[in-house]
Amino acid sequence: MMYLDEPPQVIETRVFATMPAEFRRPGVRSDWADANRGGKPVDCFIEGPSFDAAGNLYVVDIPFGRIFRIAADGSWALIIEYDGWPNGLKIAPDGRILVADYMNGLMELDARRGTIHSLLGHRNSESFRGCNDLHIASTGDIYFTDQGQTGLHDPCGRVFRLRPDGRLDCLISNGPSPNGLVLDPDESVLFVAMTRDNSVWRLPMMRDGGVAKVGRFNAFFGTSGPDGLAMDGKGRLFVAHASLGHVFVLAPNGECVARAKSCAGSTCTNVAIQTANNALAITESSTGSVLIASLSAL
Repeated sequence: MMYLDEPPQVIETRVFATMPAEFRRPGVRSDWADANRGGKPVDCFIEGPSFDAAGNLYVVDIPFGRIFRIAADGSWALIIEYDGWPNGLKIAPDGRILVADYMNGLMELDARRGTIHSLLGHRNSESFRGCNDLHIASTGDIYFTDQGQTGLHDPCGRVFRLRPDGRLDCLISNGPSPNGLVLDPDESVLFVAMTRDNSVWRLPMMRDGGVAKVGRFNAFFGTSGPDGLAMDGKGRLFVAHASLGHVFVLAPNGECVARAKSCAGSTCTNVAIQTANNALAITESSTGSVLIASLSAL
């Protein structure tokens, strides 16, 4: 993490909401925790924050296949519990709620009815390795990562783009754990968190729809790596780091200009910007908390 002049500004956080005790499942074994948390039971593991038009915040609970809505007053409502591992969630401008499910692929949630259905479960009859996160472009294109258990030992994670007409393009097939992703304001560059490479990759989009001159935008350290990403209208990239307890703010040139410091645990897994309140929501998964940071001083 590089800075050129002044050290990165420190942005304080506060706890906005913590998963209530009635929704936690202490001591309950899950296949997801067996594979991803060393077999240690977790009572929840929240991810995928996204605001709807009314200011409600949606989050997922991966190991127990649950999706919650958190109201502005911090109260939680269970929208659905189903057989899956919802990992990423994004709400489109038209209100559609899309989910990247590690077990089932891309899905769409109907929050009013409390139902969920598959959008894309495989590619050419081949199952995905494990979908992690997604981003919705202004064109309706859905970019999503297929992470699975990939890493530096097996760099075969993929980044896909699903067109509104159903065409599926593979943009990257050599990713060491592709995770969160987001387009820049001009939608000409795609940024992808490569968790096990402990870096963020920069993917320039070409006129033919592919990518070229892919490079490492910024490098980090730690036992895990960059997870969820968000970008503001000024082209600043917000990087949630899953082991350093911070969200790092990168300028368009890659310089680290600020860092939002977790006031809870160190597992900052994802971020969402609420433009109306100029605030950043952060999922801190080790405590099951949503943190809020004001961006007014940036």
